[in-house]
Amino acid sequence: MTERMSSTEIRRDHYLNLLIGKKWNGFIKVVTGVLRCGKSFLIFEQFKRHLLESGVAGNQIIEMVFDDPENEEYLDYKMFYSPIMELTSDEGPYYVPLDEVQEMEGFEKVLNGLLRRRNLDVYVTGSNARFLSRDIITQFRGRGDEVRMRPLSFSEFMSTYDGEKSDGWAEYVQFGGIPLVVLEGTDEEKMGTLQALNRETYIRDLVERNAIRDDAEFADLLSVLASGIGSLTNPTRMADTFKTVKGKGVSPTTVRSRIGFLEDAFVIEEAQRYDIKGRKYIGSPVKYYFSDMGLRNAQIGFRQIEETHIMENVLYTELVSRGYNVDVGVINTSETNAEGGSSRKQLEVDFVCNKGSRRYYVQSAYSLPTHEKTLQEQRSLLKIDDSFKKVIVARDAVAPWYTEEGVLVTGLFDFLLDGESLERL
Repeated sequence: MTERMSSTEIRRDHYLNLLIGKKWNGFIKVVTGVLRCGKSFLIFEQFKRHLLESGVAGNQIIEMVFDDPENEEYLDYKMFYSPIMELTSDEGPYYVPLDEVQEMEGFEKVLNGLLRRRNLDVYVTGSNARFLSRDIITQFRGRGDEVRMRPLSFSEFMSTYDGEKSDGWAEYVQFGGIPLVVLEGTDEEKMGTLQALNRETYIRDLVERNAIRDDAEFADLLSVLASGIGSLTNPTRMADTFKTVKGKGVSPTTVRSRIGFLEDAFVIEEAQRYDIKGRKYIGSPVKYYFSDMGLRNAQIGFRQIEETHIMENVLYTELVSRGYNVDVGVINTSETNAEGGSSRKQLEVDFVCNKGSRRYYVQSAYSLPTHEKTLQEQRSLLKIDDSFKKVIVARDAVAPWYTEEGVLVTGLFDFLLDGESLERL
């Protein structure tokens, strides 16, 4: 399946431009994201290159990688803070990129100290959400500017792929967008790297970080999540499924905490349900999507590659990466049944996407072979009585077209390869 990769370096210009736009904004720029998604390369290669090409002298860039054994002495914040204060004692300016800064004991004190220096512009990476929330004291939380980085989007993947879009899609939905994996040569190498990353990096890191006693149980729970992408669930349902499928008893409370660990590590994301007509969040159940399909597939041995669910997952990660707040839409409606009576039904809109004053309703449809299937897919959209754009993204559509009812239908590749497709179409 594997085609040719056109480059050994995958540029992440979207994230680079975000960082460039945030220079000297008075905040610490915090690049977060799942392990191995390219955060270090972004800061220490792309962004540093930009600085040097912009005329910044090399001695104006003071960098530190805290998970490098050679820098172990600097895990004591006092050993790091004093030298950096001496190096930047003049008017500067200085750029300070710090990788995996949460590894340093007392990093909150260091970051707050650096914030007080007007001649320093600080950029840090972190690999778990607690780095931005529970671990950092209140006065820093309001002065950190997060850049959430994700594995390669489909458009980023295709910028390195020398082949047809359909072949690229087939590879992308199986092996995902972790740069290290994308640059592997063969399918076997990609599978091996993903399985090793999943087992030795993600699961082991979470087990050790959160003091989980039963790592096999935790891995089994991750498999249950991976098998149910795009399905409504909650901790109680998952505990029941876990008992049925794995033959083990686990409490909903334990399930909830384990899911929190996975969210903290950016492995999965939760999409809440939103009552469109009632204009309120419903709460449980919710949906979970994986940040990378390769990691998801590796967890379940590259089985259950159902493209309908995978396509929905890819669309979700694409929409959130574009900066939309994305919920699962719910519409409660009354319809006349065959006997002439009234029955209550709950219809679903795959994604309600909000950004500022803009809103879009997006439905994921693998195939629209007939007029009846198109009517079925747009049914929930037509129950929405506002003027926001309604879109069906179809795997088999070619050129964008409108249904008689005014719903836009567009092809999956056109949608994914144009980062502003919702606004343009």
